[in-house]
Amino acid sequence: MIVTTIAPSSSPAIRFRTAFFDSSGVKLKMNTRFVVAIASFVLMAWSQPGVADGDPEIGKQLGFTCLGCHGIEGQRNAYPSFRVPRLGGQKAEYLTAALQAYRAGTRPHPTMRAQAVSITDEDIDNLVAWIGTFGEARDTATGEQVAGVAAAQTCVTCHGADVVPVQPVPPTLAGQHADYIEHALHAYKDGTRSGNVMNGFAAALSDADIKMLAKFYSSQDGLRTLK
Repeated sequence: MIVTTIAPSSSPAIRFRTAFFDSSGVKLKMNTRFVVAIASFVLMAWSQPGVADGDPEIGKQLGFTCLGCHGIEGQRNAYPSFRVPRLGGQKAEYLTAALQAYRAGTRPHPTMRAQAVSITDEDIDNLVAWIGTFGEARDTATGEQVAGVAAAQTCVTCHGADVVPVQPVPPTLAGQHADYIEHALHAYKDGTRSGNVMNGFAAALSDADIKMLAKFYSSQDGLRTLK
């Protein structure tokens, strides 16, 4: 659990204190780099827009094009080669943020950029509402389950089952294609994807860590291909 409070300050700047607790309420000791990263993740929530209600029927019509890639199991991106991510069950807040990032160009991908530049906020709401009809998946990994997976012990702080919901909402990883997870982590590591607290986490990962995390999350039940 993450608790962030505003501490009294004699200066004009507001100081924040962030504490971390396990499921039994015991305060955890964290290294400084980890605390700064998580605190940033929490504080960004204050400017994170919510997800509006969309019309899934309209979204279904708009989403016909999406099925050309996201509706085919095992469909691969041309270059670099990785399987197109599964979207069925993904969180609405994350889908909204991702589409907005593709539209703004802050998340680079030629095909997704070309699709996203022509859609409005209302279109995004409708698409997300349609994808929401495929159900919801969630990450169920706990601290105990990743005790032997060192790199994943950080991941479960935001992507785990025992965490109070974090804002901005992180994507569900369970069931995602391993090679897509690898692609995303490498993109965060080298800065191709930016503007996200994941850059700091990924920078500390080795290639072996990334492969291990991809294998760990892809082996779990969760996300599904759109049908």
